[in-house]
Amino acid sequence: MPLPLPRPPALLKGLVTIVLAAAFAAQAVAALLPHVPLLIAATTVSLATEGALYRWQRGVLSLFAKSHADISVRHVLRDLLLVVGLLRLGEQDRETVYAPLVAGLLAFYVLHCAIQALSVLVRRTRTLPVVTRNIDASALRLSPAPSVLLRRPGPRLLAFGLPATAGLLAAAPGDDPVFAAGGIALSLALALTGLGALLFRLLPGRRPAGEQEVLAWFDAWLAEYRPTVGLYFSGGASSAYQANMWLEPLAGLDGKPVIVLRERFMVQKIAPTDIPIVCLPKVSTLMRLEHSTLQVLIHPSNSGKTSQVLRIPTIRHTFVNHGESDKLSSCNPYAKAYDEVWVAGPAARERYALAEVGVEDKDVVETGRPQLDAVRPHAGAPTGTYTTVLYAPTWEGWDGNPGNTSVVAAGENLVRALLADPGVRLLYKPHPLTGSVDPRAGAADLRIRELIRSANRERTGARRPTASAELARLTEELDRLTTADFRTGADTLERMLVQSAPEPGRAEAVARATAAWEEAYWASLPEGEHQIITDARPALYACFNVADLLISDVSSVISDFLASEKPYAVANTSGLPEEAFRTAFPTVAAATVLTPDATGVPSLLETVRHPEKDVLAEARAELKLRLLGPADPPSQERFNAAVRALCAQARDHRARVAERLAAERPAAELPGQRTQPASDGAGLPTTTPR
Repeated sequence: MPLPLPRPPALLKGLVTIVLAAAFAAQAVAALLPHVPLLIAATTVSLATEGALYRWQRGVLSLFAKSHADISVRHVLRDLLLVVGLLRLGEQDRETVYAPLVAGLLAFYVLHCAIQALSVLVRRTRTLPVVTRNIDASALRLSPAPSVLLRRPGPRLLAFGLPATAGLLAAAPGDDPVFAAGGIALSLALALTGLGALLFRLLPGRRPAGEQEVLAWFDAWLAEYRPTVGLYFSGGASSAYQANMWLEPLAGLDGKPVIVLRERFMVQKIAPTDIPIVCLPKVSTLMRLEHSTLQVLIHPSNSGKTSQVLRIPTIRHTFVNHGESDKLSSCNPYAKAYDEVWVAGPAARERYALAEVGVEDKDVVETGRPQLDAVRPHAGAPTGTYTTVLYAPTWEGWDGNPGNTSVVAAGENLVRALLADPGVRLLYKPHPLTGSVDPRAGAADLRIRELIRSANRERTGARRPTASAELARLTEELDRLTTADFRTGADTLERMLVQSAPEPGRAEAVARATAAWEEAYWASLPEGEHQIITDARPALYACFNVADLLISDVSSVISDFLASEKPYAVANTSGLPEEAFRTAFPTVAAATVLTPDATGVPSLLETVRHPEKDVLAEARAELKLRLLGPADPPSQERFNAAVRALCAQARDHRARVAERLAAERPAAELPGQRTQPASDGAGLPTTTPR
């Protein structure tokens, strides 16, 4: 069996490595001979390859660094070979001529090391214990970041060392050390300038606030803002959607909301919002929340760092999950660590009871899904030329269960069957994590996308017109409202400066602009053109509102789609018979079950186009009530009521603890105890002694 060909990136990495190694070998040979044309050519190729690496192949640079052949080693070797070549040209006493130049070159490399050391110090002064967004932190003496050249040794050495290398090259043909002296002098001047710029930033009045000053400022901000409820989130870069889906419900609460993060990079992953965001990477900083007015933290996911915040006794914690489904992950035993578990409807309550994971029924609160209040209800059969079908499969999951996603076993068959119907417009919206665990899922996803592109090329009338001027205008307006204009090379501290307190009314302006953008987006699409939707816009719920039918897997997507009561289908790739599949997954009760070969797609489309043939309409209404709870009062009101009730529990707990401590251990008997303001605005203590 022939070996598979390496992927193009692997071939490219190998080719670049060979070219760079060959250039150094040729430069060494040319320096020892000596051979001036070869020396110039080899050095030029070496420099060009370095530039290409930093522009397109940064992965190769990390491989070189791991093998102790980083940019400093390579650059020193390149210049050393040039010096050797120059010394071997002409008479034997050339060492005395080039000795000052070698000394200057060595001085440049000493300055390079000094700049690197200072850049580390500057970076440390700019790494604050608290990172914020939507908060005025100007009191912390925030400033723009230093130039990227001063912070990254590779690009800096290439840029600052280029005059010296070029001067040595220019000296070779005519054996004229003046060119080398000029190039080295210019490199020294650049290095000294960079060194001075960094030293200037380390002056006492130019540094950002120190750690204790930042912590004091953070305590003062907490005392002034007086947050009552927060969203706590920790996770990887691709998991930010789990927090983002709760931003709107959080903003709609009566209290003072705040978002608490643990990873610095996550600050920029949170979607546009006016809610104050604080990132507290250290546990010691996180514990300062104990002495704040914060009463409730809402958790949309479990993470390794969740246990750290659960240690705060003055705060009540509730788990809301980032979606509900029949999968085991929706009944994680970790949920028993929270004070309450908030679910959408009775089905989730029953799910926890059956799972026997330690969550008591008294701690389960039904709040509905406030995100779904904007999902429009079913309006009957499709009225246009095309039936819009949304295929939104979930990802493969961590456990390797083949029933998690339909992409691998059924995705291509489902898409082919849908594309074969001339009256279907397909919206394909894969899960963001598709292919992150199982490469087969990623490969199937790419093949599905190509099927859709091919179908668009063949479909008559599906020619994309010139971009709508109105859509372009609305996109620009929405980007202006939701995207911070960062300078190239901005670091975390500079982003804090740019993303200060939002302008009044920005949230309402974003909501209006988003609604207008979605309307213009759907109107701008050619009639009948299939869509592959992977960008943040349009959102999943916007796709719900234009779809006539959903095809998905056992996931929270089908639970959310039920808010519309529109027809939906679930692909059965579990290997279970249909009846056993329906029994195992109650969310499938009102769905059309599709087999991996997709033979049921034509009859499914028939029921969508002719509602009188839809025998599952009543079952969907009943299942919606069971999964999502009643429509009245709206979910946002129920969610708000749950927050108020849990906040009351937190206040009562603080009052009881304060009374007990006052009775058992009077404050006069506790020398050195930390004191705080006596009330949180509701006549309750703001602190609980550790």
